[in-house]
This record gives sequence, C-alpha cells and structure tokens, in this order.
Amino acid sequence: MSNFSRQMRLSSSMIRRLHRRDADLSSRCFTTTEGHRPTIVHKRSLDILHDPWFNKGTSFSMTERDRLDLRGLLPPNVMSTEQQIERFMDDLKRLAVNARDGPFDPYALAKWRILNRLHDRNETMYYKVLIANIEEYAPIVYTPTVGLVCQNYSGLFRRPRGMYFSAADRGEMMSMVYNWPADQVDMIVVTDGSRILGLGDLGVQGIGIAIGKLDLYVAAAGINPQRVLPVMIDVGTNNEKLLKDPLYLGLQEHRLDGDEYITVVDEFMEAVFTRWPHVIVQFEDFQSKWAFKLLQRYRDTYRMFNDDVQGTAGVAIAGLLGAVRAQGKPTIDFPKQKIVVAGAGSAGIGVLNAARKTMARMLGNNESAFESARSQFWVVDAKGLITEERENLDPDALPFARKTKEIGRQGLKEGASLAEVVLLSAIASAKKMDKLNVIRPLAGVREVKPDVLLGLSAVGGLFTKEVLEALKASTSTRPAIFAMSNPTKNAECTPEEAFSIVGDNIIFASGSPFNDVDLGNGLIGHCNQGNNMYLFPGIGLGTLLSGSRVISDGMLQAAAECLAAYMTEEEVFKGVIYPSISSIRNITKEVAAAVVKEAIDEDLAEGYRDMDPRELHKLSQENGRVKNLGDSTSNEKTWLLGMEQVEELATYVENNMWSPEYPTLVYKRD
Repeated sequence: MSNFSRQMRLSSSMIRRLHRRDADLSSRCFTTTEGHRPTIVHKRSLDILHDPWFNKGTSFSMTERDRLDLRGLLPPNVMSTEQQIERFMDDLKRLAVNARDGPFDPYALAKWRILNRLHDRNETMYYKVLIANIEEYAPIVYTPTVGLVCQNYSGLFRRPRGMYFSAADRGEMMSMVYNWPADQVDMIVVTDGSRILGLGDLGVQGIGIAIGKLDLYVAAAGINPQRVLPVMIDVGTNNEKLLKDPLYLGLQEHRLDGDEYITVVDEFMEAVFTRWPHVIVQFEDFQSKWAFKLLQRYRDTYRMFNDDVQGTAGVAIAGLLGAVRAQGKPTIDFPKQKIVVAGAGSAGIGVLNAARKTMARMLGNNESAFESARSQFWVVDAKGLITEERENLDPDALPFARKTKEIGRQGLKEGASLAEVVLLSAIASAKKMDKLNVIRPLAGVREVKPDVLLGLSAVGGLFTKEVLEALKASTSTRPAIFAMSNPTKNAECTPEEAFSIVGDNIIFASGSPFNDVDLGNGLIGHCNQGNNMYLFPGIGLGTLLSGSRVISDGMLQAAAECLAAYMTEEEVFKGVIYPSISSIRNITKEVAAAVVKEAIDEDLAEGYRDMDPRELHKLSQENGRVKNLGDSTSNEKTWLLGMEQVEELATYVENNMWSPEYPTLVYKRD
C-alpha cells in the first residue's frame, strides 16, 4: 500500500472518529436517549414476546411486526402505551380482590402478584405504570407489602430474578458472575436475609427486598433496568421454621459465622467488582452483628454503602432538621435538641452517629463539639437505658452511653426503662410516679424533657400511653415523635395515638405509610413517612454520575441536608417535614445533584462516561443557588453545603435518568 493510500485511509478513519465524537458530544444524555435510539436485538418471533426487556405486547407497530416476524402472533389492533396502561389498570382493579388466595390473603399482596406478572412479561410497561402511580404502588413493591412478599417468597416464586450466591458456591463466584447476561451493571442491592425489615431471619426469601429496592432505583432514580442486579448471599438460616420447611428454596443449614461468613462475602465482593469495576453495591437488611463490620471493611475500597445504617440515618437527619424548622427555629439550633432514642441496632446506631456528626459540625467540628453533641442523646435498648455501667456493651453504642454522674442528676440508673427515661422528663404528680414505681425526682434533679422521641426498635407499640403522656411536658413548642420501625405492625405507635395523647401541636413521622389524622375543626395531623426511598436512589445515582471512587460521609450528609431543605417554610409550619412520594423523581434529581457536587468538592469524582472530572467541576461552578433557607443566618448558609443546588448539575442528572419508553427494535443476525 502506498504512503498516499495509507494517509487517505488514516484521514478517513480520523474523520469517522471525529464524526463519532461529535455525535457523542451532542447526545451526552445517554440513558435518556437510549429509549429513543434504535435498539439492536438478536432474536425474533416468540423469543421477543417472551423477553420482558424488549416485549411491547400489543404496542408493536405493523412495521416492527413484519421486521421481527411477529405478524400473526399478536391481535391485529395496535394499541398505544396509554391504551395498554388503561387496560392493565382496569384489570388490576377488577382482579386484585379475586386474586387473593382465600380470605386471609391481604389485598396488597394480591396487587403485588398482578404487578409482578406484568414485570415478568413487559418491563417497560411495568415501570411506566409504577412511575405514573408511584404514591399508590411504592407501598406494594416496597415497604410494607415487600415484608409479606419475603415471608411468602418460596410460595410466590415463579420466575428467577437476580442472582444467588451461596455458601455452597465458595471458590466458584468469580466464574458465576459471568452467568449474568448484562455486560454493564450499575447497581447491585445485596442481602443475606438475616434481618428483613423487622421480621427477622427470612433466609433466601429475603431477595424480595433487593428486588423491591431496585424497582425504586429504576422508578425514582432512572437507573436503566437492564443494568440492575438483585443479589442474595445465602449462608444458611437460623429460622427453625424454614429449616424444617420442605418447600424452602434456600440452604437448609444454620448460618455461617465468624471467618467463614466473612470469606463468603469477601469472595462475592471481589467477583462482582472484577467483572463490573464501576458498579455500586448497596447492602440491605444485614443483621446488626454484621452491618457495621462489613460497612467498615469495604467502604474505603469499594463503591458501596449500607442503606439501613446510612440511608436510614440520612432520612432521620432530614426529618430532625425539619422538626427544628417546624418549631420556628433556624436549623443551626439542632445541637440544642434533646433526643431520646429507642433502639440500638444497626439503624439506631447509624442515626446516632449521623446526628452527632451533624451537631458537632454545627458546633465547630472539634473534640468539645463532639462531646457536647454526645450529651444530647439518651439511648434505650432492650436492656434499658445504656450507661457506662453496662457490661459487655456493644462498642458501636459505647460513645452514647450516659455517664454515671449525668444520670444521677437526672434520677436515672443503668437499665432504666423507656417509660422511666421519658417520665422523668415530665412534671408528673407524685401519685403517678408512685403508681408507676418510678424513682421520684429529687431536689436539684435536672430533668431530661426531650424534644424528640425517636423509635428505631422494631418493637410495635413501644411508645405506650404512659410514654406519650410523659412527652406532653416537653419544653419544646412542637415535640417530635418518630416511629420509624418497619413494617407497619412494628411501628412504635400510630399517628392516631400520638396526636390523641400528646396533642395536636406535634410533629409525627413513621417508617411505614399511615394516613393523615383528622383533628377536627378543619385541622389535619400530618403523618410524614420517613422513607429511605427519599435518599438511597439519589445517593446511588449521584455516585454513579460523579464516578466517585467511594461514598463518603460528606456525600451522605449532602444528600440528607438537600432533603431537609426541600420543603418550603409554609409546608414545614403545617407539620409537613417530608415531601410527597409523588415527587420522587424530582427529589431524587435534587439529591443526586447534591451528591455529585459534594463528590466534586471532595475531589472524589472521576467522571462518568464522556463527562470527565474537569467538565463536572466546570458544571458545579455555574449557576449556583441556595433554596429554602429563609431567614437563616450566614453561618447556617455556610454549613448547609448540601443545600447549594447547581442548575447545570441538576440538568446533567435529569438527562441521565432512564425513562420507560419503547425503543425501536432492529433485528441483527447473531
């Protein structure tokens, strides 16, 4: 070949590359435009109809039916997506009651079955329905119905979804990951089934929680459903009922423990990050014993986080900051809040650590600030009030153990019950104190008088009438009650109980959905759902789009503060501290933008696809704006970094959120 020919060939090649580059630069919003670009498929006929990723059902155009050998395999009337959804919704409402397996089968579980069948045959339509009706169906695909699904999963199992790595697969996981058909996976949600919601050890059936969480990643964050992977790590179960159940689908042996357990999880993490180096792994519903250990073991090495520890903490922090705003105070007053916490498991300790860090940062982020913040919490677990006298105290709870001198002045003691801790905050009559056999406050006793009662105990009804009565003596203008345990039956109290006993002027939040309370005279007692759904999709999406190497405390804090700032002053004044689930995609966009911004500020961002770190940094410097700070002080505006939203970053996030639109399918022989 002559030099001239080589040069011409080189020039042509260069021109083609430049054209490709220009085309890429003009269409940076990858996942959004993927729904509108032609999609190459290597199957036709019934294979297409049986593939939920590509099936359009009756919505295939006549041109596509000819191109994909579908003519005659579908009814002749081509239906629009709107007509398809209308037909499905009519069927769902008609069939939901009839789909119940007897009178004791909950209506919600019947709805889940019908939605799951749609998911099995047509993913695009499934997510279109879910997004359009997210407020109604989030409780079906997620808490509380997902708890019922997990409890009954062996009987509900019809079509495999996700991957199962078991103790029997040791030494094989590196090759197993290549059995998954997707070459790109952005999000993995993994559980070992050891602590599903507040239901305990459900073994392999816990994969239902991973599937439900990823449904929300798709619906709320716009993660492409072809790039998500639910995972169960089956290391056995200690649930004796499942061990004896001949229909149980998992390993029927007791759980691995110690180094054997760690070895299995280590092998899984190495395998998935070897095949998908940029994947994000969310740990979900691991028992407290392992939740913190695994988080500390992996968080500085892999892109991972634990939603029970960090997501719950972030949502709680947003709610606590909202409660301060609802009291008519600037959020910088948060370090003055006195908080009684019921529960010292993974969620409880996660919230405590995050709240303490938030308080300390407002107070100067030094040693004395952390000590001052520590003194604002009274933690009660199954053994009662945690103090420094507690034997064999969990090291994670140690920083929050009350000092002997402190509890002495408050008339408390090691192991004091929740009722005692809260009652001693009340100005109670001697008769009531004697009746309840509670230590009588002595002269000079400094009463607790909490501003917040925070439940993360998984013990339904823990906030008894006596506890709630005691809270009426709080010095707070609007005491806050957070009954955050899931599912619904594990809530520490109901909103009706809280409003009727404590009074109309409270802030109430729960983990599971409850209806608002009619207080009479046109007043509404708002029940705020402190749902992790507000944060984890934005944390995952923001991490993905920033290309951050890890998920830092700062990124999590930015997410929480963004959520706290989302509500207007008028809404907060009414007692609304969390937004409507119907706005979840916009909430996720804002949270993700805040996470991206923080990743850039911490120099963790490595870019996403063709958006390199320099371009991200440039975006983060443009069109900055602060929202919902009202009359906040300049100091408050300084520390609330997560509230600084960036229009360009928000647009970048929105452009990379997948939407459920049918793509044009083009067949290509394999």
